[in-house]
Amino acid sequence: MVNKFLRESKVSAIILTVIRLYLGYSWFTAGLHKVMGGFDASGFLKGAIANPVKGPDGAVVFGWYVNFLQSFALPNVDIFNFIVPWGELLVGLGLLLGCLTTSAMFFGLVMNFAFFLAGTVSHNPRDIFLGFIILTAGYNAGRIGLDRWVVPFIRKAAKTKDGKDHSKAVV
Repeated sequence: MVNKFLRESKVSAIILTVIRLYLGYSWFTAGLHKVMGGFDASGFLKGAIANPVKGPDGAVVFGWYVNFLQSFALPNVDIFNFIVPWGELLVGLGLLLGCLTTSAMFFGLVMNFAFFLAGTVSHNPRDIFLGFIILTAGYNAGRIGLDRWVVPFIRKAAKTKDGKDHSKAVV
């Protein structure tokens, strides 16, 4: 019942647009500040490695993630210095314009979880909750946006010569 409302209702599309614009503005401005002002993730990564998330017993909860940060992210910090700000900017742009909304929100959630696993709580729980609402709504979240035209175009392009519709696998 809730899924049907989120995915099909015009009232839901309006509510989703407000949520999408709120999240989009948040992502876009965070990314824009990093792109324009310079960004260096090394301090954040070193802090996440030095102070990992610990449970009530004092044991490291996400040891595998700390290992990932230590063995891959920190040695390749230049990659993260590029993909974090531009990723935030593009997620925000996608959400603000309602263009490839579900893809933008998926990648936004990936980044939210990455920050969360590194121990940054801040507004991540709220953003994850709202992000899953947008993701669950699918096309309807971008209906009042560019997805109204982009998604049908992609679905049409996904049709093969044999006449089978493979659009569900694409969007």
